[in-house]
Amino acid sequence: MGEKNVQLTIGGMTCAACSSRIERVLNKQESVTASVNLAMEKATISFDPTQTSLKDIEGKIEKLGFEVKKTKLELDVKGMTCAACSARIEKVVNKLEGVVLATVNLPLERGTVEYVTGVTSEEEIIKRIEKIGFQASVRKEEKEELSKDKEVARQKRMFLIALIFSLPLFVTMVDHFYPEEMLLPHWFMNGYLQWALATPVQFYAGLQFYKGAFKSLRGGSSNMDVLVAMGTSAAYFYSVWLVLQGEVYLFFETSAVIITLILLGKLLEARAKGRTSEAIKKLMGLQAKKAIVIRDGVESEIAIEDVRMNDVVVVKPGEKIPVDGIVVEGYTTIDESMLTGESIPVDKTIDDEVIGATINKHGSFKFKATKVGKETTLAQIIKVVEDAQGSKAPIQRLADIISGYFVPVAVLIAVISFVTWYFILGASFQDALINFTAVLVIACPCALGLATPTSIMVGTGRGAENGILYKGGEHLERAHKTDTVVLDKTGTITKGEPELTDVIPVQNWEKAELLRLAASIEKGSEHPLGQAIVKAAKEKDIVLSSVEQFEAIPGHGLKAVFEGKEVLIGTRKLLRENSIDFKDLEAEMTKLESDGKTAMLVSVNGQLSGVIAVADQVKESSKEAVHQLKKMGYTVIMLTGDNERTAKAIAKQVDIDHVFSEVLPDQKAFKIKELKDQGKKVIMVGDGINDAPALALADIGMAIGTGTDVAMEAADITLMRGDLRSIPEAIKLSRATMRNIKQNLFWAFIYNSIGLPIAAMGLLAPWIAGAAMAFSSVSVVSNSLRLKRVKIK
Repeated sequence: MGEKNVQLTIGGMTCAACSSRIERVLNKQESVTASVNLAMEKATISFDPTQTSLKDIEGKIEKLGFEVKKTKLELDVKGMTCAACSARIEKVVNKLEGVVLATVNLPLERGTVEYVTGVTSEEEIIKRIEKIGFQASVRKEEKEELSKDKEVARQKRMFLIALIFSLPLFVTMVDHFYPEEMLLPHWFMNGYLQWALATPVQFYAGLQFYKGAFKSLRGGSSNMDVLVAMGTSAAYFYSVWLVLQGEVYLFFETSAVIITLILLGKLLEARAKGRTSEAIKKLMGLQAKKAIVIRDGVESEIAIEDVRMNDVVVVKPGEKIPVDGIVVEGYTTIDESMLTGESIPVDKTIDDEVIGATINKHGSFKFKATKVGKETTLAQIIKVVEDAQGSKAPIQRLADIISGYFVPVAVLIAVISFVTWYFILGASFQDALINFTAVLVIACPCALGLATPTSIMVGTGRGAENGILYKGGEHLERAHKTDTVVLDKTGTITKGEPELTDVIPVQNWEKAELLRLAASIEKGSEHPLGQAIVKAAKEKDIVLSSVEQFEAIPGHGLKAVFEGKEVLIGTRKLLRENSIDFKDLEAEMTKLESDGKTAMLVSVNGQLSGVIAVADQVKESSKEAVHQLKKMGYTVIMLTGDNERTAKAIAKQVDIDHVFSEVLPDQKAFKIKELKDQGKKVIMVGDGINDAPALALADIGMAIGTGTDVAMEAADITLMRGDLRSIPEAIKLSRATMRNIKQNLFWAFIYNSIGLPIAAMGLLAPWIAGAAMAFSSVSVVSNSLRLKRVKIK
């Protein structure tokens, strides 16, 4: 084998030292010559594949702390008929050098390939898929619906043709059971007429099975088409031979009826599969189609796809907001129920954020587009749902492995059945052939390939309709295997919009002056408690002053220099560390905290000046959500940076028995690890940036969708509505989906496991085997669709 040359794209290099380090390490490897271009972020590498591998080279680069960049390719894949096809494509593409992971979704007829840029290409991947007998193209979303409709129409046409020619043959089959009564005219039993009727079914309606079988065998594998083509061809060609011999009892009806029933199954399956992705259609239907933008001082209506960043968009009453943006002119109220689930319209004025697909209720306003196209919130939601629907749950791996072996095993059993009946048991050739055909037909593993992905598609779609976004099938599977729910307090249990409740000055301080001092300092803080103080001061028309120095002490409070004085605002610990006595306010602090308020001590130049209390209102739904979780057998824990007294007061309001209080932001993940070390399976629910490490560490991280992008990125499940009742709903949906998958797998296995030996024993007519095989797929997809009606609320 000769030398191999590749060009890798490398991320994370910041200076020449980075590129030279990569070069030095790679060139130390035997048979490797590497040259790294920092400006282009490219590494040109030649190596001997017998001495080292591309995977080893990638490993070395990543071990140094750099990233070998990869490309994600979304494909439409046509020509698959069962799980053996999708498994074959995955196997072949995953063997391509440079491919990191290839997954194929049979019901969606889609593939996702992640590959190393510069090692392989779109063209190479598509060429490899086509070489094994399938059609692949880069996915074009807008054509997808039309393509599905065409497929349903084609299957319907083929089924009707097959039905018209098969019905007379089916009647002749009935006549076989009563030969002495001759239910049909003598000419109807003519072998040449039956041959003429069976031929269009076999070679026109059934052509797709021959094509699929040829491509599959050419690619070195076998699938459902191989079984159908073999079984029906055996019955058809043996009947042709009998006609030429002048025989009367023929088997044309066997091949024709099998093909007709399988086509009926495919038609019903195509229609049902179309319904599994209704959630995506509904989400896409929420989008506005047009937008009015101001360009060069002129208002013009354009397609939503043509809206650009920083365009000024005009929205009139009753219209959908086309894209995400910031209000620059006007005042209105907006119905955001599609996003938050809240039916009460939200007031919007200048500098407020608006989200695409929400509905403008009253006033006209203008906003500047900040997110367009695939960047909008709705587009991101659709992308999450699509990715989840296209992903594989771990439970599917078992079905993939089994279906990969099923077809060759089925052919072997069919041959053994034929040999046993004809050569050992002395049955007639006709009986042995009938049993051979029945075994082949009943063995098709279609239902097995559909069992898991159809349930995942419907489950994730149902979740999206209820504001629950699962990032992948694995999270949908794992969510119900948990026993502990940890809830962050601020913004999760509470609304995250604290209000100032008390200002208690001491010494010679006045209320207004103490509030002015605190608000002026808190103006520099992003903490919700500080914002509540600033908001209250502005409402009282207090003029705030600038601060000379400002320092935030995470989990403790603030330190600042204001008008020449050194000021501290924060916890008892902060004042204690600075040797400031606060015993005069201890009783007042205790009372405030017992009422569930967060109390902050204020000191000026080392002297206690007062206490300011802020309260965050508990969400109306929090108590009910906690009750539901407890009823389901979950341990519910509240996690907060508040002191123990305040934390317990809030916990009491929502009936939470376990509280982790005074937890600093960087300790949240440590608390989750503690619980996991005790053997708990933990769901962490949070909404802030400081929750992200804990969300990532938990068995399942749930982000409140009204929170920050960072939290949502770290989480496995996003609860778009900010309503804690979505937590038990997400768990119930996970349980229902897994139950549904297990039912599907049971029925898929039962059809094949019971049908195979019955067919081999000669107790199953081939046409019944065809009907059973066709309807096994339909029953699996139909069972998956039941998830649309499952009760989760």
